[in-house]
Amino acid sequence: MKLLTVLLLAALPLCCSAGSGCQLLEDVINKTINPAVSMPEYKSVLYEFTNGETDNEAVEEFKECFLNQSNETLENIGILMQIIYGSKFCQQKHN
Repeated sequence: MKLLTVLLLAALPLCCSAGSGCQLLEDVINKTINPAVSMPEYKSVLYEFTNGETDNEAVEEFKECFLNQSNETLENIGILMQIIYGSKFCQQKHN
C-alpha cells in the first residue's frame, strides 16, 4: 500500500503530457489539493481506478497527506502544477 501511495505522489507531476489537456487528470489533482473535498467525494472520483480495499486505503492515505497541509502549501501545489503544465517540456504538440 505504501508503494502505491508513493507511485500516486510521483505520478502527478510526471503526467504532465496528459495534464492541461486531460480534464480528468486536472480534476483529480484539483480535488486532491482542495481541502473542502470530502473523503467520500474524493473516493467516488477515483472509484473506477481502484481495485479493492488496498487501493481504497492508498487513495485515503494519499488524500490525507494533502489534508494535513496548510492552505498556503496547497495553493503552492496548484501553482506548481500550472508551471509544470506550462513548461516548454510539457507543452502539447498541435498538428
